[in-house]
Amino acid sequence: MSTNADNVYNLDVARILSPAFFNRPALTVARSLLGKYLVRRIGRKTVAAMITEVEAYDGHLDKACHAHRGKTPRNAVMFGPAGHWYVYFVYGMHWMLNIVTGPKDYPAALLIRGVGKWNGPAKLTKALKINGSLNGKMTGRKSGLWIEDRRVEVPEKSIRRTPRIGVAYAKEWARKPYRFVLARNLDFATAAD
Repeated sequence: MSTNADNVYNLDVARILSPAFFNRPALTVARSLLGKYLVRRIGRKTVAAMITEVEAYDGHLDKACHAHRGKTPRNAVMFGPAGHWYVYFVYGMHWMLNIVTGPKDYPAALLIRGVGKWNGPAKLTKALKINGSLNGKMTGRKSGLWIEDRRVEVPEKSIRRTPRIGVAYAKEWARKPYRFVLARNLDFATAAD
């Protein structure tokens, strides 16, 4: 286990976030996810890393959101209940990990862009062996992928809000500050056998 000396935590107080946590507006959940831990079980090994960067995609009006043009087989998970994984393939080579937020039939999700030492959505999915087999599954131990609250407090001054990356096609929506990033790298990657 690797921790910053200023932020030692007790795994006994870790709590898996329930679907109710995600059944809130995307921007609220996005801010709340910074400092939480993405946990992945791979075989007999469990890897956990602090979430350091997310982007919100918020409903039909958001021109950068996959659901902007309506429901399709690819984005159908976004229209379902909160707390499900939305995992899709881009550029013929990378998996992207999202968690669905908000009420059923309101398509919103958060792209997890950085966790621990893995900065970049494709790097983290590759490192954590995340692929389309998780698409539509509920966050939790049963799926082998979940998010925990380990009681890390992230002060507002440590958070930056910026425009999202790679969505220039969305015009005015590309400039919205829907990307949330920890201002300093808090490397809390952990692994346990």
